Amino acid sequence: MVKTGVAFGDFIIKDSRKRRHNDYGGGEVSMRNFFLPLCLVIIFTLLTLKLFSLQILNGLYYRNLSTSNKTKTIVVHAQRGIIFDRNGNPLTFNAPGFREEVNGKTVILKRENALDLIAKGNQNLEVGSLREYSYKDSLAHVVGYIGQISKDQLSSPEYATYSLGDLIGQYGIEKEYESKLRGVDGKELVEIDARGNKIRELGQSDSIPGQNITLTIDAGLQNAVFAAAKDIKKGAVIVSTPKGEILAMLSKPTFDPNLFTMGATYKETSATSYQNLAQILTDNQNQPLLNRAISGTYPPGSTFKPLVAAAALNNNIIDASFQIEDTGIIKVGDFSFSNWYYTGYGATDGMVNVVKGIQRSNDIFFYKLAEKVGIDKISQTAKKFGLGNTLGIDLSGEETGVLPTEEWKKQQTGEPWYLGDTYHYGIGQGFLLTTPLQVNTWTQAIANAGTEYVPHLLKSQPPKIKSQNLLDNHSSDLIKEGMIEACSPGGVAWPLFNYMVKNPKLAIDNKNILAVPISSGSADMRQVVLACKTGTAETGDPNANPHAWITLFAPAYNPQIIITVLEENGGEGSNIAGPIAKEILNYWFSK
Repeated sequence: MVKTGVAFGDFIIKDSRKRRHNDYGGGEVSMRNFFLPLCLVIIFTLLTLKLFSLQILNGLYYRNLSTSNKTKTIVVHAQRGIIFDRNGNPLTFNAPGFREEVNGKTVILKRENALDLIAKGNQNLEVGSLREYSYKDSLAHVVGYIGQISKDQLSSPEYATYSLGDLIGQYGIEKEYESKLRGVDGKELVEIDARGNKIRELGQSDSIPGQNITLTIDAGLQNAVFAAAKDIKKGAVIVSTPKGEILAMLSKPTFDPNLFTMGATYKETSATSYQNLAQILTDNQNQPLLNRAISGTYPPGSTFKPLVAAAALNNNIIDASFQIEDTGIIKVGDFSFSNWYYTGYGATDGMVNVVKGIQRSNDIFFYKLAEKVGIDKISQTAKKFGLGNTLGIDLSGEETGVLPTEEWKKQQTGEPWYLGDTYHYGIGQGFLLTTPLQVNTWTQAIANAGTEYVPHLLKSQPPKIKSQNLLDNHSSDLIKEGMIEACSPGGVAWPLFNYMVKNPKLAIDNKNILAVPISSGSADMRQVVLACKTGTAETGDPNANPHAWITLFAPAYNPQIIITVLEENGGEGSNIAGPIAKEILNYWFSK
């Protein structure tokens, strides 16, 4: 029999059992009984606080949210104002359409495309309209186009009342007169179900259409200009009245603005034009979005010579009797300055006065005349005619060009003004840069005997005089006589010699409109007296053709229109720009 020892005593077993019972058994029951009620109290408290927040603190907010989930406000977009030409022909239309927001962008949909989406359950389309441009690429740079407002534009005070997704004028007249053309959107309040389907209408505020506007543009003449300039790859044509109304304005290359507004399904029908937006936006070489008529700057060449003559005559430096001998070429140190007639034909014009200098576009005469007048007086006169600054036409993007002076050259190049610079300046070359609009406007001033009007496109805008007394009567008569002779046999604008048109309704006054001998054609023919100046402007690139210019007004003594034609790198002004101007004259005087 084994005895119980110290290591295995009974007291050890008994004591152990007692501790386990006292330390753990009773405590476990007590904790379980306390934990469950505590959790219930916490949950109940949280639910009570949440209900208090929902019903008392934020009750109004959630009641409004509940109401808004049952209703929906649909924007009813206002019809944009129509743009008309001076004869009431619509240049824009508003076609039925819809709008859809896709990834933050406004997508324009034709009616048939929208109906397909609606049939498939799309409830997020807004009723709108498609902006359609009836004259397509003929008037793109004038009328412009609309597009979705950008975030940068939204941050401008000018667009404080607009919202992201709105369509606004982004170019041309659409941009310039956005405030007139834009209407006031209406709203439609509807009740919807949980799926967003419309149940009933609750109310509506009608939209207010935008204002219609009328331009000075003659759409028929614009099309005639477009046809006449069909072979111009890059260039511009402007036709205006003597009081600054723009009758036609063309920039080449051009584009169809419907590609911006008529949706992705619109297809350009002309094989010679850009077929999609990507082609327009990525053509960095030809820059179709550049309005060359107001934003392109070029040396004006010999079209500038009448202003050099004006500087000499106005400052009484020369008179009608002043003459310079045409030597064919002038040498200044190692440099030679020649006349085009001598370079091309080895001939000279003999003694040349101011009238003959303009008639023959004689470079030798204007080299020496510029030297005699001086750079400062030429620039002062040119500045009065609007060079070196914007003219204020109601289109954005107008450039100032460059009107050089001795100080300007020193700042730009660090070099002094040389005699050769003066010679180049005297024939519209060198540092001088102008826009086609500036050339057209100074031609207008010569046609008006020294009064210059601000060019404009809005018909309701009254003519505004920009400058007066730019020429005295004596100076005006001499310059006009030289320009008339330039368009006559013996001058340089050979395509316009003895210009005739078939129109028996033109009244013969033996000054502006002359009778045509029966032997020369039909009794229905009339001769129109013109005043013009051609220009052949070197570009500085020996491998490129010069820019071809012509600017004119007609009839010479009672002007109706001023025409300016530029073709970049076209060649000689008479050969290239002259025939284009003649086609435009044919349209105008045959009406």
